[in-house]
Amino acid sequence: MSAEGALDLTHADDGGVYFVDAADFEALATAAKQGKLYVCRADLEGCHDKSELLKRLAMALKLPSGFGQNWDALVDSLRDLGWLHGAGHALLLDHANDLRQAAAKDFDTLLGILHEAANFAIGQNRPFFAFLSLPEHPISLPTHR
Repeated sequence: MSAEGALDLTHADDGGVYFVDAADFEALATAAKQGKLYVCRADLEGCHDKSELLKRLAMALKLPSGFGQNWDALVDSLRDLGWLHGAGHALLLDHANDLRQAAAKDFDTLLGILHEAANFAIGQNRPFFAFLSLPEHPISLPTHR
């Protein structure tokens, strides 16, 4: 926590994938904006497969029209989000449980890609956070001083 008790998302080493409650999204978006991170929000309600997931992520991330609509293209895009100006990036994925329940393999693949993107960003000293709202949220959020 900071002196004011605010969430701090400016440390690249804290980047990663976090499961949170949807009620936390406004505070996370505010903290990301205060840290000069670009915030991307995608609602995954009713998202039941890879194709629909990639369409929603492409819209949220404002991916170029040539986006390949496959996992490799998503990996490449998340490694280079330069068209989304900010000191880093925060993805807020609401209703992630819909995908997890309907297409567990696609959900697991997405998690792997998000983890890889976060690790890549850490290597670039760039904050990258992916927050997925799930009914349970077992992972604590990063805070400093």
